[in-house]
Amino acid sequence: MSDMDKNLNQEVTPLSTDGLEEDVARADLYGLLALLFFKAPDDDLLHRIAASAAYGTGADAPVTAALTQAWDGLVQVASSSSAKEWAEEYQELFIGIGKPEIFLYGSYYQAGFMNEKPLVRLRDSLEELGLEAAENVTESEDHIASLCEVMRYLIAGDDLSIANLTQQKKFYDEHMRAWVQELCDAIEIHPLAKHYRSVAALAKAFFEVEAYAMDMVE
Repeated sequence: MSDMDKNLNQEVTPLSTDGLEEDVARADLYGLLALLFFKAPDDDLLHRIAASAAYGTGADAPVTAALTQAWDGLVQVASSSSAKEWAEEYQELFIGIGKPEIFLYGSYYQAGFMNEKPLVRLRDSLEELGLEAAENVTESEDHIASLCEVMRYLIAGDDLSIANLTQQKKFYDEHMRAWVQELCDAIEIHPLAKHYRSVAALAKAFFEVEAYAMDMVE
C-alpha cells in the first residue's frame, strides 16, 4: 500500500478492448481505485483524471458503455472539485468519529463484523501468493484498496506463475465478488457522498465488467 503512489501510472489510462492494452488498462484502473479508496486524491491526481480522455465502446457491449459513462462522471467531478473537498468527504465517510459512516472492509460485508473468518481466509490466500502487507500499513488486508492493489499485481506482475488469469479469477471470486457491489451501493446512496459517489459508480461498473469476464474463464 505504501507503494500505491509510485505504482499508479503518471497518466490515467481509460479502458481499451484490445488484448494486452486491455490488461494494462485493467491494472491501471485497479490501481486508481486502490489509491482513491486508500486516501483522498491530491490536486495532481484530480488534474490527471480531469485531463484524461473518455473512451468509446461498441454497440454490442452495454456493460462497457456503462463503464464509459461512469468514467465520464468521475472526470466531470474531478474537473470541478478540489483536493480539500475530497479530503473532507473522505474523513466524513470512511473515518468519522467513533466509527465510519461506510466501512471499506470485506469482513464487515461478508460476516457483519471486522476481523472475522473472511479476513483469515484472505490472509491464507495472500500467503499462498507470497504477498504480505507493508510494515507501515495499519489497515487490515481486507480493505478494498488493498484488494484492488492485489488484483492490479495479479494482472501486471512479472511472475507469471502468480500474475495470470486463473489467479485473478480465483482471487476475485473468493475475496471480492460477494460484497464489492454492496459497498458501491452503500456509497452511492449515502447522503454525504458527493464526490465519492462518482468513484463508487466507476467501481461498480468496473466490477460488473470484471465479474462478467471472470464468468467466461474456465
